[in-house]
Amino acid sequence: MTDQARVVYSYSTSVPDEPGQAFKVLATLVSAGINLLGCSGTQSDGQAHIEVVPADAAAFAALVERATLSFRRQKAGFLIQGDDRPGALADNLSRLADIGINVGGVHGLAAGAGRWSAIVWVADRDLEVAARALGASLP
Repeated sequence: MTDQARVVYSYSTSVPDEPGQAFKVLATLVSAGINLLGCSGTQSDGQAHIEVVPADAAAFAALVERATLSFRRQKAGFLIQGDDRPGALADNLSRLADIGINVGGVHGLAAGAGRWSAIVWVADRDLEVAARALGASLP
């Protein structure tokens, strides 16, 4: 199977670094039916920093506004998924390098059942050209 790529956006927020604070944010998203393609968190300076990648950026933005959450859009990139094989990520990074696109970050994982996935972050100005190289359509 050929790798599939789709445009994604990450959003971040910070909450007090206290038990249950990150859960409250995620529970708000879950209760509104927001599906996340990715989520990560870190701690620093008494804050818990949460970064999410929603499956539907428009629905996410509407919820954030209604729920008065303070997420900020951070990055644009691509969720790439396919059958696991040696060099799967490198093949896709090569497509971008060949056209002069600088990758700002990568989060790759084995997805199990012989599948792989990665989120590859690029500059907003490179999104359209990178989308063509990866065979992704813009929203």
